Amino acid sequence: MSLSSTLRFSSFLRRNVSQLQFLSSPPSRSFHHLVNDGSSGGRDGQILSKIYPHIVVYDSMVRMAQSQSFLDCRRFSTTILSPDPSRGAFPSDLLSSTTVLTPERTIGLYQDLVIPVTNFHNEDKGCIILTGDVFDVPIRKDIIHRVVRWQLAKRQQGTHSTKTISEVSGTGRKPWPQKGTGRARHGTLRGPQFRGGATMHGPKPRSHAIKCNKKVRRLGLKIALTARAAEGKLLVFDDMEVPTHKTKNIVNYVNQMENSKKLLLVDGGPINEKLKLATQNLHYVNVLPSIGLNVYSILLHDTLVMSRDAVNKIVERMHTPINR
Repeated sequence: MSLSSTLRFSSFLRRNVSQLQFLSSPPSRSFHHLVNDGSSGGRDGQILSKIYPHIVVYDSMVRMAQSQSFLDCRRFSTTILSPDPSRGAFPSDLLSSTTVLTPERTIGLYQDLVIPVTNFHNEDKGCIILTGDVFDVPIRKDIIHRVVRWQLAKRQQGTHSTKTISEVSGTGRKPWPQKGTGRARHGTLRGPQFRGGATMHGPKPRSHAIKCNKKVRRLGLKIALTARAAEGKLLVFDDMEVPTHKTKNIVNYVNQMENSKKLLLVDGGPINEKLKLATQNLHYVNVLPSIGLNVYSILLHDTLVMSRDAVNKIVERMHTPINR
């Protein structure tokens, strides 16, 4: 390559340098700077261009390639850090035990569920199959609303009572004559307009219960169980046996659970005396027999713990034909 060709190529680079984005060059004077100096009359650039014309052109082309590759890599750069395989396994203390990605499951397909069985000591006790027609039914909020209204209305005592004019204590004599006093006419001092008198149209003892069909009530319980199972808040224990009646055992177990504020323990038969004593001072832990399991109690507690016996009795109750 002749000196004139080299100088023309250097002039081309200088004219188009605004369109090329070069890396910041080091302070030392390179062949690229000397070529620019040589084209503008620099003595060093002229000498080096005459002696090393091919090296000067090569240096300029390498700088262009490096600049372009840097821009391409920077466009697709990222800050993701990955462990080096040569350094061994990732430290286990930095890994979370919470499952980040869980397989999606469509709720309400009446599919049987298989969940593990444990106890208060977190021991593996096998698995249990939850029937799909009880623990995997379609979620319906309207049914839950109807059942909860029925429960709250039915549990009202309805013992409110007020006295009518015939029930108020006092004389029935006419307070003053009908005419001649200039006052308003009255026949008794126990009327609703007097202090200590009767209450008109006041409440009387009655039942606040509303009608809710048995099929709807049964469906509401199935929906509540399905919701807890779908959320992963349904735990099954082999039994509800606790070693002692100390409250600290239940407290330690609840503290080990993640995202659990209120716990509902359901046993198949009568409640164990040790379990009853261990939980009676905890406002966030309640115990019920399987016969008393209801929709409102399930909704009040974010975690439901059932024994094997309780699950079997609930399924048997749901499969029992409704008496007409």
